[in-house]
Amino acid sequence: MSKQDQIFMRRAISLAKQGVRTPKGGPIGCVIVLNGKVIGEGYNEVEKLCDPTAHAEIVSMRRAGKLLHSSQFKGATLYSTLQPCGMCTMASIWSGISRIVYGAERHQVHQMYFEDRHFNAIDFIRDAFRKDLQVEGGLCDRECAALYYGPNDVPPLDEQANI
Repeated sequence: MSKQDQIFMRRAISLAKQGVRTPKGGPIGCVIVLNGKVIGEGYNEVEKLCDPTAHAEIVSMRRAGKLLHSSQFKGATLYSTLQPCGMCTMASIWSGISRIVYGAERHQVHQMYFEDRHFNAIDFIRDAFRKDLQVEGGLCDRECAALYYGPNDVPPLDEQANI
């Protein structure tokens, strides 16, 4: 991955840290880039907005859509600090995003961050016949994984919404 990829992932990491510091914010950060310019960015706002769809990726897509006055982001790259879930992967497919770059992978974080331990959202891309959608994982993975509970951690029960 390129130096530019690292710069945008570091911005996503910064947003994730901002989410942690924000009351009711969450630790996932996302940046969407088109032609070298940020068109949307955000962190997880599910609790803040009382909206189960307000994942960092969706928040970023909504902002990109408002900026571009379009629901299509062909040619854009989405950077996320965590491998996108099924909902965010499907939204990426529907929006025409061309590339997804993520940091921490499923095996590096607690299972609560994903809808099912045996389900892999990347399969959506194969099943959607989006051969033009590139997915690359592991960029700054250790730094990204440090934002989340690890696989063997015991998170507080009130934070385990997906289990």
